[in-house]
Amino acid sequence: MLKSLASLCIARLLMVLCGMALCFTPSFAQQSSSMSTVELTSGKSKLLKVNDNIARISIGNPEIADVVLINPKEVYLLGKKQGTTNLFVWSAQGEALMHEISVTMDLQAFHSKIKKLMPDMDDVGIDVVSENVVLTGRVQDAMKANRLVTLSEAFSGGKKIINLLRIEGSQQVMLEVKVAEVSKTLLEDLGVDMNLTRTVGGTSINVLSQLLSSGSSAVSFTRANGRTNVTITGDMKKGLVKILAEPTITAISGQEGSFLAGGKIFIPVPQSSSTGATVITLEEKEFGVGVRFLPTVLEDGLINLRVTPEVSELSQTGTTLTSLSGQSTLLPSITTRRASTTVQLRTGESFAIGGLIKNNVSESIRAVPLLGEIPVLGALFRSTAFQTERSELLFIVTPRLAQPVNTAMALPTDSFIPPTRQDRFLNGSLEGRAADASANTSQSKVPDSLQQNKP
Repeated sequence: MLKSLASLCIARLLMVLCGMALCFTPSFAQQSSSMSTVELTSGKSKLLKVNDNIARISIGNPEIADVVLINPKEVYLLGKKQGTTNLFVWSAQGEALMHEISVTMDLQAFHSKIKKLMPDMDDVGIDVVSENVVLTGRVQDAMKANRLVTLSEAFSGGKKIINLLRIEGSQQVMLEVKVAEVSKTLLEDLGVDMNLTRTVGGTSINVLSQLLSSGSSAVSFTRANGRTNVTITGDMKKGLVKILAEPTITAISGQEGSFLAGGKIFIPVPQSSSTGATVITLEEKEFGVGVRFLPTVLEDGLINLRVTPEVSELSQTGTTLTSLSGQSTLLPSITTRRASTTVQLRTGESFAIGGLIKNNVSESIRAVPLLGEIPVLGALFRSTAFQTERSELLFIVTPRLAQPVNTAMALPTDSFIPPTRQDRFLNGSLEGRAADASANTSQSKVPDSLQQNKP
C-alpha cells in the first residue's frame, strides 16, 4: 500500500515538472512563429543557443557573417562586414527558424576612443545608417567638428560620414582695417634762356640757348638795343597727401569677403579678330582702397586670417605709347600698393603691416656742351631739375567674432537736421539746430480742433 502511494506521488510530481517545462521553455515550433534579431559587431563573435537539436543551418550572405555549428544546440556567429542578412536554422523534426543578422561597427569602442582623444565631446552621438556613419550633437567650433569627422573616417575605414553636428559658437568674423598713408613731394626747377646777337664786321653772330624749364616764375633781362635777352625761370612745388580709410566687412568662416572704396576705369587693349584685323577692346581696372580676406574660426576663439589689403590710385603722368606711324597715345596707369599675409589672432587683437615706404629721387641737367661746365658762368648755360617723392603706407587689421544685435543701429543721417530759411539766409548754415528741429516738429502737428472725431 505504501509503495503504490509513493509511486502515485512520484508520477504526479513528474507531471507537474513537465508542465512547468512546457510553460517556461518554448519549443522549436514556438520559436519559429516569431523572427528574432541578432546584432553583431564587425570583427567580433557571439553564440546563438536554441532548445531543440539542430539538423542544419544556412546563412544568406556569407560575406557579412560567418556561422559554424558547434554542437546540436549552439551556433557560432562571426561578424565580418557591416550590413544585414538572415540565418535559417532547421531542427531534427524539419521545423525552420529564421534569425535577422545585423552587423555594425563597434560604436562602444568608437565612443571610448573619441572620449579619450577629445574629452569635451560629451554631447556628440554616433550612429550607423545603411553603412554610413552619422554624427549628431553639438560642438563649440568648426575645428572640433572637422577633427571629429577625420577621426570617424579613420575609425570606420573610409566609410561615408554624414555630418549633422551643430556648431554653437559664432562663425561670423568682422574685419576692421585701417589704412593710413602720407605722401610728400618736392619739385625744384631752374632754367635759363639766353639770346645774344653780335655783329663782327659784316658777320652777324647769334647765340641762342633754350634751356627753359616748365617753371611758373621768370626773371628777364633785356638791353635797350634788344641784342641781349636773358630769361631765368625757377619753380618749387611741395605737396602733401594724406589717405585714411577704415573699411569694415563681415564674412562667414571659410568664405571670402571683399571691400572696395574707389572706382573703375577702362583701358583700350588691341586684340586680333577672327578675320585677322585689329580690334580695340576695353579692359576694366579697379582702383581705390580695397581689402580681401578669408577667415577661418579655430578652437577657443582663435581666428586664422588670410588678408590682402590694397591701395591703388590713378597715376598723374600715365603711359605714353607711340605707334609705327608716329602717333602718340597717353594711356592711364594705376599705382598700386598691396600686401598679403596669413596670421592667427584672437578676437579683438590687432596686427600691423608696415614698411611700405617709397622714396624716389629724380635729377636731370640740360646744358650747352663745354659752356655749361664753366664754373659760376656755366649756370647761365644749363638747366637743373630736382624731384623727390616720399610715401609711407600702414595697414592695421583687427578681426572680431561678430554677434547679431537686436537693437536699432545708429545711422550717419540721424544727426542731420534740415536748416530753416533763417539758418540758410541769415546764419549761412547748412544744418539746423536741435532747438529749431523740435520747434518745427511741434508746429507740424495738427491741432486737436482740426482732427476728425473718431467714432
